[in-house]
Amino acid sequence: MIDKRFLLAASLLLAACTSDPVMEEKADTGVGTTTPAVQKLINQPAEAQQGTLLVYFSDNAVNELEESVAQATRANTVATRSGIVAVDDILARINVSSLRRVFPYTAKHEARTRAAGLHKWYVLNFDQEVNLEEAALELAGVAEVKQVQFNSKLTLDVEGEGRPLSSSGSVMTRASYPFNDPELPRQWHYINIGDKGIAETVQAGADINVQEAWKLTAGDPRVIVAIVDQGVKYTHPDLAPNMWVNTAEESGVAGADDDDNGYEDDVHGYNFVTQGPISWDQQVWNETEEAYEGDSGHGTHVAGTIAAVNNNGIGVAGVAGGTGNNDGVRLMSCQIFSGGKGGTSAISAEAIKYAADNGASILQCSWGYSAGGYTSDLSWSSTQSVEYAAIQYFIDTKNCDAVDGGIVIFSAGNDATAMSGYPGAYRDYISVTSIGPDYLPAYYTNYGVGCNIAAPGGDYNISATNGESAAVLSTVPSEIDSYQGQDYGYMQGTSMACPHVSGVAALGLSYALQKGKHYTLDEFKSMLLTSVNDLEYYLDGSKTGITLSNYRRNMGTGTIDAFQLLMQIEGTPCLKVQVGAQELLSLSQYFGGSSKYLTYKSVTIAPADMEKLGMETAPSISYGKLSIQCTKPGSAKITITAIAGGSESGTSSTMGGMEISKEIVIVARTVASDNGGWL
Repeated sequence: MIDKRFLLAASLLLAACTSDPVMEEKADTGVGTTTPAVQKLINQPAEAQQGTLLVYFSDNAVNELEESVAQATRANTVATRSGIVAVDDILARINVSSLRRVFPYTAKHEARTRAAGLHKWYVLNFDQEVNLEEAALELAGVAEVKQVQFNSKLTLDVEGEGRPLSSSGSVMTRASYPFNDPELPRQWHYINIGDKGIAETVQAGADINVQEAWKLTAGDPRVIVAIVDQGVKYTHPDLAPNMWVNTAEESGVAGADDDDNGYEDDVHGYNFVTQGPISWDQQVWNETEEAYEGDSGHGTHVAGTIAAVNNNGIGVAGVAGGTGNNDGVRLMSCQIFSGGKGGTSAISAEAIKYAADNGASILQCSWGYSAGGYTSDLSWSSTQSVEYAAIQYFIDTKNCDAVDGGIVIFSAGNDATAMSGYPGAYRDYISVTSIGPDYLPAYYTNYGVGCNIAAPGGDYNISATNGESAAVLSTVPSEIDSYQGQDYGYMQGTSMACPHVSGVAALGLSYALQKGKHYTLDEFKSMLLTSVNDLEYYLDGSKTGITLSNYRRNMGTGTIDAFQLLMQIEGTPCLKVQVGAQELLSLSQYFGGSSKYLTYKSVTIAPADMEKLGMETAPSISYGKLSIQCTKPGSAKITITAIAGGSESGTSSTMGGMEISKEIVIVARTVASDNGGWL
């Protein structure tokens, strides 16, 4: 007799090419099928959770399943049988403890759920001593079973342990900051003025250029960002005002599903690991390692980067945290890791669908699979079908008037490998790589194929203060021992780079709402990925531990720039200039092909902006070109006025031309792009 495990191992690569049931739904009766059982196994059992399987049933089987589960519900018991004889024989043998839909029934969303085929996915929990591969093969041998998926484990993309904010740490130079959050000067990732207290190799401008963006918008509560991660400490003093609130549950009856969305007491989100309240500080002592294991504060840290409350006189700032007037974007905690448990395909899929059904327009995901585990879009989407289906459902859901679908943002991963990890590498999602305050790739970041854009993620290795100052500072749960009672701490990783892009995307949607603009999903993603500064200029020479030439053209389109995104939404063109250089730039892209023949009346810029950019003389027009020199990185608007039709403006008594004005944004960086400033 051939060993079933041998048959499984020999055939899994073939099974990986099986069509995704959501991508390619076929005529489906579940009767008389000749599909070999092994071909229904769509992924491999390596790194899968024991004692659980995901099963996709045929159309006719679903009716039996739903009736069987309904009977158990009416009897106030947990369903353990399907109502299908062949399936129930197997369930009895493997000692199934529960059988339920991956995506629970909810009346208000059931029509969309069924249209997407998500109602046919079930998760089975059973005795962990049962041979997982054999159980999967037995189930796959039943006609009513269309596909079986092993419940793969996910990993968070954080590098090293978090560290508490130390009051004795280096005090950053206090420049002019727009908000009164006392630790904002330590957040170089927002505003980097080149302070050597961060690192000797720090580069001014190695940030997300958010200071000018905050003058236009700092967020909008109509934009909801789902933090799919560890639980977010929703009572944190710097997060509580910006948490998403399910008002029906907040004012409803404890232990009841007051808003009929399928979940009880989900006031700020839900813990999909425990199927209960959000938690953020569950830890267990590991005697062997002599350390606590479990929650690290990862979700709370990510949330703070996106929307810690700004201008409230405490702690840190958030990219889209508002101005202290209850105007920040909202944070929804979709908890998929809890106390060292969870983080599986099924749990993440359920959380992602919840985010779509409850109003989120941005999906923030600092987790994934190791780089190299999947090497093509098909290899991931066809073997992680339940996850892919949930993300597609999110993308297809319009929850913000500014864009016609959901924006999905993943970290690229921390394997220091020349490819992004999945799911981030998938062509419809944004994958974020990481840089440090030196404007160079962090030693741990993935890069190369599948990577779309770079953002600050920190780099302990270059810090001037034993690691802390060069990492990303954000909110953390003070209950976790490693933070020594502090509400703020440092972390590094593409996990920390990712929420910078999510935060900038949230600012973009906020400004689009303010301006009454609407975009297709592709239009908005294109603007986001082209609102960048050049990174290639810096990728020459070496950095301890890495060879910079390996990263050329491999970190994405460039480093994210919040102000440039808002300018794209506003419709104001950006002109990039090189710090320190006397630039003489053509205006043809702004005033047309005959720009050099126009008469220019003035170039105006605010004195404060001149000082900010280190301009000793005001910009002017020379020989039909803009003459400008900046000695500091930053951004500012200038207005150029010219005469259309003549050398003088027309007056009531004199024939002349028409005055025309163009507002242009100057973006000064250490290196300028070669594209004339057009994004």
